[in-house]
Amino acid sequence: MSETPRVTLRLRIAAHDAHYAGGLVDGARMLQLFGDVATELLIRHDGDEGLFVAYDSVEFLAPVHAGDYIEASGIITRVGTTSRAMRFEAVKVIASAGLPDQPSACDVLAAPVVVCRASGTCVVPAALQRARG
Repeated sequence: MSETPRVTLRLRIAAHDAHYAGGLVDGARMLQLFGDVATELLIRHDGDEGLFVAYDSVEFLAPVHAGDYIEASGIITRVGTTSRAMRFEAVKVIASAGLPDQPSACDVLAAPVVVCRASGTCVVPAALQRARG
């Protein structure tokens, strides 16, 4: 199998993702993004979406609010016969300014803020793995 590069997704967190006071977003939203990153990693590596089996660790490190721009990235760290160990990180690159008179105001961050890290394992059944041409 060929080496799989890092995959990165960037998106703006929508208002409907905010579940708590102050527009705070549920940490599960970051895990959802990691699932999307894992899917792309598996497609690029094996030609199939595979299945997420488990997270080994999850760390929520900073709050995420509606309007923030998040980059979620991941990489395959170990390849077994059917298992793929992965590591993920989500960083905030643009923060909602939270101004009551200007709700669309945002600030580009000088340095990204790590909001979540995780590692986990996915499985691609051998019968579904396809060679790259």
